Amino acid sequence: MSEKILQGKKNGMAVLLAVLLAYIAGIAAIVFSGISLDRSGAAPLNVAGLVIGILIVSLGWIFLMGLKVLKPQEALVLTLFGKYIGTLKENGFYYVNPFCVGVNPAAKTKLSQSGDVSEPGGGLLAIAGGAQGMNLVSDYGNKKLSLKIMTLNNSRQKINDCLGNPVEIGIAVTWRIVDTAKAVFNVDNYKEFLSLQCDSALRQVVRVYPYDVAPNVDTTGDGHADEGSLRGSSDVVAARIRDEIQSRVKQAGIEVVEARITYLAYAPEIAAVMLQRQQASAIIDARKMIVDGAVGMVEMALERLNEKDIVQLDEERKAAMVSNLLVVLCGSHDAQPVVNSGSLY
Repeated sequence: MSEKILQGKKNGMAVLLAVLLAYIAGIAAIVFSGISLDRSGAAPLNVAGLVIGILIVSLGWIFLMGLKVLKPQEALVLTLFGKYIGTLKENGFYYVNPFCVGVNPAAKTKLSQSGDVSEPGGGLLAIAGGAQGMNLVSDYGNKKLSLKIMTLNNSRQKINDCLGNPVEIGIAVTWRIVDTAKAVFNVDNYKEFLSLQCDSALRQVVRVYPYDVAPNVDTTGDGHADEGSLRGSSDVVAARIRDEIQSRVKQAGIEVVEARITYLAYAPEIAAVMLQRQQASAIIDARKMIVDGAVGMVEMALERLNEKDIVQLDEERKAAMVSNLLVVLCGSHDAQPVVNSGSLY
């Protein structure tokens, strides 16, 4: 179903003034229907004027049902006896067929998101129709669709990454309605539909990536291992989630503007173990750097001693010197030197 924009309906103020004048005329007809005098001085009852006045006062509120007020970035999808006739999309004061009904199946759906349009009805129809009129206006207000960019914060999900490690992840999706007819008629409830598709797309993408960089893992599908990960490639993952969601909700007339990861962590049952693993990996990397630096310093010391011809060292003395330097440079505590006052032999 394609969206049809209703044009040339911004004559609500003229209709409102006409209805008010008709009410004034109807009340005047009721009041003055029995005051006209004939030549004999009698005051006969003006039945025709009385009936017309009562009909105007009793049925005039029906025309007020066709008055629609829209603010910027709001839309109203209208049906007439079950047939889609069009959408009011621009801000203004409209008048349409009084029997047109606004349709918004997601009007009462409240998710963890911004921008739900839910406004109390005004007093115009309530004055004319009492409690029944108040209910009608309130219902009309709830049937509006917001065209603003809204943010959906889906609840955190526990998903296994490509290595089978359970991770908890949450995303925030910014979206908006671009086709009101598709949003209302193609799906049962476009808000719930978007939320479910976000969950499904998130699981689909997360299962492709490891939490952290892992060897021999292909995240792009080109057959070659890469360094993609949920923690290190958050922008790439977010863009992929956004494209996956968009492909699923296009039929509902929704445009996904952006998707961002708001929370990412290992699941509680393995968080402590993974923390120890990360600490051990960091310690190993630090030790490796220390050893590489110490070996370079020992090598430089031996070369400088040979260049300057300061002392002649045999292989045994070189081995003892290398051992002592490595102990000093690689130790985790300050060295406590021992001074030998005698000969080495």
